[in-house]
Amino acid sequence: MQALKRSAPFALPIKILQFGQGNFMRGFFDWQVDLLNERTGLDAGVVVVRPRGGSAAPLLDVQDGLFTVLVRGLNEQGEPVKEYRKVACVQRELDPNTMYGDYLALASAPELRFVVSNTTEAGIAVNETDRIDDAPPVSFPAKLTQFLFRRFEAFDGANDKGLVLLPCELIDQNGPALQRAVLHFARLWNLPAAFEAWVEEACTFCSTLVDRIVTGHPAADAEEIQRDLGYADQFLVAAEYYYLFVIQGPAWVGEELKLAGSGLNVKLVDDITPYKKRKVGILNGGHTTLVPVALLAGLEAVGPAVDDEGVGRFLRAAIADEIIPALGMDRRELEAYAEDVILRFRNPAIHHRLASIALNSWSKFAARVMPQLLRYIEINAGRMPRRLVLALAATMVLYRGGIIELLDDKANLDWFAQAWAKVDAREWSMAQLASGWLANRALWGRDLNEVPGLTYALTVALEQTGRQGVRELLA
Repeated sequence: MQALKRSAPFALPIKILQFGQGNFMRGFFDWQVDLLNERTGLDAGVVVVRPRGGSAAPLLDVQDGLFTVLVRGLNEQGEPVKEYRKVACVQRELDPNTMYGDYLALASAPELRFVVSNTTEAGIAVNETDRIDDAPPVSFPAKLTQFLFRRFEAFDGANDKGLVLLPCELIDQNGPALQRAVLHFARLWNLPAAFEAWVEEACTFCSTLVDRIVTGHPAADAEEIQRDLGYADQFLVAAEYYYLFVIQGPAWVGEELKLAGSGLNVKLVDDITPYKKRKVGILNGGHTTLVPVALLAGLEAVGPAVDDEGVGRFLRAAIADEIIPALGMDRRELEAYAEDVILRFRNPAIHHRLASIALNSWSKFAARVMPQLLRYIEINAGRMPRRLVLALAATMVLYRGGIIELLDDKANLDWFAQAWAKVDAREWSMAQLASGWLANRALWGRDLNEVPGLTYALTVALEQTGRQGVRELLA
């Protein structure tokens, strides 16, 4: 089988510098750039930089920057979709450990306009040890600061040579966070005040929200896919049908990206907060609500759980009747998004194990579900969201152990090991178990026993789960 190679020379001007070469960026960002090039004439070439050098993995250059994205799943009508796209926008990949001079030379490229990054949540971090003359520094923000300073010098601080930065790391307000990190190194290295002003005035740091499940190389059916394609592609990546890219920034950013008429699900907004609230509440909160109930019902993966009569009905009702009302946003928009989420959960091409999502369940529950649980009680005059309370109880039962391997903060695991031992020894009642966990200020930020009715509702849910089992409760 022939390898994937270009049949014509590189032709695209380098407009985008991308930190991060992983599956997600190829199946999400590069895929969209390639479509923009085709549909709107964006005419943007991408150079990929590995944020951490030294990997033994081959560079995209061995395939002339080409790779294939397989999109499969369910479309808006619930119909199966399977589409291949050969992505050609990436022109080169650089390893900073061995090609740092080439990396810095790109700072002088006049047509360069955008910097995009996905370096994990820990990527936007600062230290006191990286130096201006390191080649390369350890941290991503230090590498970026070096690059921006080189560009500032190359163009004598011209404002029209500032860059638009689109960090895709999953942290709150990732744009301002990245700008603060760059300014940290500018001050640590005693760079000119004029450079700091250029970073603040000529460069635009946009916050973003990214949403797509990219599952990586589809090893299970790689031979069938290779026959479909007619070539071998070691960088082939599979992604779900759904995607959303939200950018908080000025209107001209959308004009430069040529978003108008592209047909892409990219939104340029003044405030990214509602989109994050929606995603965290419905998609992430839906996952966190579903997982413990589905595991206690004997299920193993998200798709079969959503298709299960009892568990699927539970999830849909929890989202529609308890999560959406508590979000306080336009209901029709939230319902449409929830329909998309259910389709994504049911995607037969993705085997998403419940046990994987259950990792660190308590930090997830506190961030994704508890805000809606408490808000529901507040807006409904003390009435309990019984499905979300059941999810809370089911998570506590899950932490009794014996169903999946529990991975969480040691303090949480130790607490449940001791608490369930007391329940089994009849030293504690279910009411004491409920009140003890709700009193965890470190997790919840307050003593939730102060919420009228919540301790009693959780106690009842724990007792019913233990006495009847989840299956009978759902029925």
